Amino acid sequence: MYVAVKGGERAIENAHDWLAEERRGPADIPELSVDQIKSQMTLAVNRVMAEGSLYDPDLAALAIKQARGDLIEAIFLIRAYRTTLPRIGHSRPVETDKMACDRRISATFKDAPGGQVLGPTFDYTHRLLDFKLAADGEVPEAATAAPLQGDMPRITEFLNRDGLIQTETPSDEPPRDMTRQPMEYPAGRPLRLQALTRGDEGFVLGMAYSTQRGYGRNHPFVGELRIGKVSVEMDIPELGFAVEIGEITLTECETVNQFHGSKTQPPQFTRGYGLVFGQTERKAISMALVDRALRWEELGEDNLGAPAQDEEFVLSHADNIQATGFLEHIKLPHYVDFQSELELVRKIRSEAQANTLKEAAE
Repeated sequence: MYVAVKGGERAIENAHDWLAEERRGPADIPELSVDQIKSQMTLAVNRVMAEGSLYDPDLAALAIKQARGDLIEAIFLIRAYRTTLPRIGHSRPVETDKMACDRRISATFKDAPGGQVLGPTFDYTHRLLDFKLAADGEVPEAATAAPLQGDMPRITEFLNRDGLIQTETPSDEPPRDMTRQPMEYPAGRPLRLQALTRGDEGFVLGMAYSTQRGYGRNHPFVGELRIGKVSVEMDIPELGFAVEIGEITLTECETVNQFHGSKTQPPQFTRGYGLVFGQTERKAISMALVDRALRWEELGEDNLGAPAQDEEFVLSHADNIQATGFLEHIKLPHYVDFQSELELVRKIRSEAQANTLKEAAE
């Protein structure tokens, strides 16, 4: 017979205490500080900020520490904290063409105007374990250069001089805010980009990979990938002009995609776009590929039935907080539901057995 498990407040408190003990680890090992996480686990901090929709490295590092390194749990903590913050205004759109670039590369133009800057990247490492790190070996000083300053025009605009790439036309309508308004379909490109930049990196990566393998019409080149700091400005009504309120680090990616034309568009290159907090280039590239796959209707292409072309499928499943909540709720008590299912199965089995005996008797 099934017996419902009983628990209570004391058990939950003990679970919390045990969790805190496991998070701290052995007391003879120095505790990991928030500053250490912020300065030495920057890519994890960047992901938490991007998918948590809150640019604050200190809070992201604290969330990672509290979550024992579970980034989705840390993102959940940041999202929850974000809802408590007042919104005092809106910043102006950031001007990424004036980004102070630490990294700027193009897979389409070798001699890119302004030069290619590799920056800090894993691209050319050998992917071999460095045991010097385990021995606390000294790290060689890098011959770093100052970030590229001044106007930094996008490399894709050089294609546009000859009309070889689709011109982006900005909309006059202000984009909807998905953090304050429910998602509606069709969503439109601005709302799709909001959802993708907040989406789970693994999911967006999987969708992007699927388009490269043929589940969608995507043959991309990275026209430009840039990482650096941009100024954030805000209009102050009392002053009558905008003031700079800070700087944030962004990763921006524009892909160049083959396009053979359609009934409504001439043969030309088209774009995919990704913009993410921090140095998050895998996410930005993935976002650009999925963005392009979702533009099939706008460009007059045929829908091949690929998952990455299905706006509702992609946007409904990209958010890791929604996915985690729906998935993990099934481990919480469902005693009443299960009892009803149990009684139903017993009734069906009893009726089936009775029918079998009746048929055998006849």
